[in-house]
Amino acid sequence: MTNFHDLQLRVEEINQSGLTIYDLIPRQVGELWIPTADLELLLDISMKGIALRNLPLRTRSKVVKEHVCRTLGYPVPRSFRRTQPRFPGQHFDVYVQKSNNLQVWNEDLEPTRRYVIVRLDANDTILQVKVVTGLDLARLDNTGTLTQKYQARMISGRALTELVVEADTKRLHPIVNDGADLSVDHPTALPREGALLSIRSVFGKLRGLIGASFPDPGRSQERHRGATLHHLVCRRLGYRAYADDGRFPDVRNQLLEVKLQSSATIDLGLVDPHSEGPLDMPRVNGVQVRHCDVRYAVFSAAADGADVVLTGVVVTTGEMFFARFAPFEGRVLNKKRQIRLPPTLYGDSL
Repeated sequence: MTNFHDLQLRVEEINQSGLTIYDLIPRQVGELWIPTADLELLLDISMKGIALRNLPLRTRSKVVKEHVCRTLGYPVPRSFRRTQPRFPGQHFDVYVQKSNNLQVWNEDLEPTRRYVIVRLDANDTILQVKVVTGLDLARLDNTGTLTQKYQARMISGRALTELVVEADTKRLHPIVNDGADLSVDHPTALPREGALLSIRSVFGKLRGLIGASFPDPGRSQERHRGATLHHLVCRRLGYRAYADDGRFPDVRNQLLEVKLQSSATIDLGLVDPHSEGPLDMPRVNGVQVRHCDVRYAVFSAAADGADVVLTGVVVTTGEMFFARFAPFEGRVLNKKRQIRLPPTLYGDSL
């Protein structure tokens, strides 16, 4: 995350650019694109304490959007268009909330879209601003009614272990380093220059897990099974500690998503592995990483109620994921409209 002074310089650059909130900014233009963590810092510091008392709901929403424009260095439009999202240039929507019940009307959650949540206190004063992605919101839903948008079918190969591609995507070629020492890094940290193993090296390390086993918590405890596998993966890659913050991809530091399959259906959530859309993270040595650059380790497993035994692993890039795993026909649309935000989202502010 950038410090606030540097963010103010970026705001000035946006102001001098002449762009409006409706002008799209390529993610490669790092000076003008604001990553999610930086966006939250800017809005939270700049807008906290603004009073909105006695304003009608529509007026309140408009006033908040005007403050957002000024905070980010954009001119305030005469009227706000009904675009999706409302701020296309930085790819986010704004929600003003007095309760924890977030309502997303007439559209599905979009994985990479940012959702700016402006929290008000009892006196309609801005208490805090949080920024989350569509993926974050999907994880926050605990009703069980959010359906998976992308799914694939596990197809058994001849070998227990399989590396689908010989090398990473061309975009990652300049930044991989097989000599990287992951013991000095953290699994959930952002990838950094000189510390990204190649997909071949990742495969070489993970294939050693085949035959490993752990106690089976039961089919209803898929998350616990997955967490145990992530722990094994982190240790095998060379990290000193295990960590999983629930974000995509699982091992963010290595751009690695891990799947555990005791059945044929691979749930991919809201992420299309083949997408060329950019990941919500800063560039690595000048390279903007995309979803299709992410590496996938899909482990097959046998479970007998007592133990889970890892029986195979297929490693591929997102770019070639559907060349190895058959996609389900069609897409299941997410019909969920209301998401209960946990109080922990706001930290100690509430």
